Amino acid sequence: MQTINIKNLEANEIIRKCVHCGFCLATCPTYQLLGSELDSPRGRVYLIKSALENNKASVQSLQHLDRCLTCRSCETTCPSGVQYGRLLDIGRALIEHKRPLWQKVYRLMVRKFLTTPPLFNTLGFLFQHSKVQTPIVIAKSTSKKVLLLGGCVQPTLAPNINHSVKNILAKLGYQVQESTQNQCCGAIDQHLNANHEALQKIKKNIDTWNSFEVIISSASGCGMMVKDYASFFAPEDAYYQKAQAISKKTQDIAQFLAPQDLSIFKTTDKKIAYHSPCTMQHGQKLAGLVESILSRLGYILAPTQDAHLCCGSAGTYSIFEAKISKQLKTNKLKHLSTGNPEVIVTANIGCLIHLQKGTKIPVKHWIELLNG
Repeated sequence: MQTINIKNLEANEIIRKCVHCGFCLATCPTYQLLGSELDSPRGRVYLIKSALENNKASVQSLQHLDRCLTCRSCETTCPSGVQYGRLLDIGRALIEHKRPLWQKVYRLMVRKFLTTPPLFNTLGFLFQHSKVQTPIVIAKSTSKKVLLLGGCVQPTLAPNINHSVKNILAKLGYQVQESTQNQCCGAIDQHLNANHEALQKIKKNIDTWNSFEVIISSASGCGMMVKDYASFFAPEDAYYQKAQAISKKTQDIAQFLAPQDLSIFKTTDKKIAYHSPCTMQHGQKLAGLVESILSRLGYILAPTQDAHLCCGSAGTYSIFEAKISKQLKTNKLKHLSTGNPEVIVTANIGCLIHLQKGTKIPVKHWIELLNG
């Protein structure tokens, strides 16, 4: 009860920051598609506020919250600094009891399938996007060591991504230790309101990773989750400072490479289109970073209309909100393909798999280009 009250107080503080200006409506993917105020950030703020005031919440209220992609584009736009993503997590948990039993069972099955490596790997290989495509590069003797977050689905669906990261870092003189598949960041559990399970994984990861000075993520969704670890603990909690330390050590691979001398990698004038994942540009606030690295290496970046909008992947969103997700994917691929790129690149495994299903243009993680 005390935890719920603390979260309610936090939610009320966030809501007070909202001045109802409506700027968020212009950048909300679901509002643009559906045109309903209740499927906009401002509308969802009202729904959560109503639930906090003990007004009757309905299954329809939960549906409007479920339709949110948690892309956080509204946070980038908001002039008042409303922490909408955090508010949505609290709001969903508040009215989760309204969810029909069949939905609870379905969500549990999907969550367990994706986060249980022995289970996922038995079928996941059928959907494999890319195999390892180059020889392994061995780093020369060095004391520089980093931890690479392997991810729970990426090693199975696209093993060439982590392979490429390790090769690139080896060429730069770093020894890489990759986390195991069962060290899931907790994002899938957290997104599906399995908060207890997410917290267990977060604590375990904090205890396991605390000896590393640098933690690198090549999946922007995982990176954003780890950077947000401290938000899962109250300041007086023993894990709060530990979580802060882990978050400060964590960098997206683009952050880590940006200050490095990349002259050892070949340059090219290949024309590409880059899709910046929401977790990269809105979550981690790293908009433009990957593009700057690729430009340094000579790549020609095709301009993309509405680059700030979500592709519709959004973790498990494409499974539970397939119709909206498909429309967003269609729109995104239309804009990415306008400049006739030779390849489409992105920075998150979910976006990669989602986009590849809708186009014949090769879709890769941008880091794979450097290991070509």
